Amino acid sequence: QVQLVESGGGLVQPGGSLRLSCAASGFTLDYYVIGWFRQAPGKEREGVSCFVSRGGMIDYADSVKGRFTISRDNAKNMVYLQMNSLKPEDTAVYYCAATPLEPSAVVACGVHEYRYWGQGTQVTVSS
Repeated sequence: QVQLVESGGGLVQPGGSLRLSCAASGFTLDYYVIGWFRQAPGKEREGVSCFVSRGGMIDYADSVKGRFTISRDNAKNMVYLQMNSLKPEDTAVYYCAATPLEPSAVVACGVHEYRYWGQGTQVTVSS
């Protein structure tokens, strides 16, 4: 069955960096799109950065552009989120999510577009 497992979260000071990893199993990334989402306390879950097409098109939330970078290694079935220049407002539980997609389709980086979800990893940015 499809399984997504996030890792790499933790406590970091403002201005620091973290690299999140998402290990995918039960499916092949070649036929799916995958993205990162986050949910802060009292807020709705939001898209952070997603592969929105099988061709590698990427979308970033405005709040993380220039600071976060999504990447994937299809051979290893892994997806990563490099987070630099972290801010206290980046504090949240971070989730990876995946959904199957037709070769020519494009989806939004939205929570309703992605079918399978991991359990999340906590990221706390605080001094």
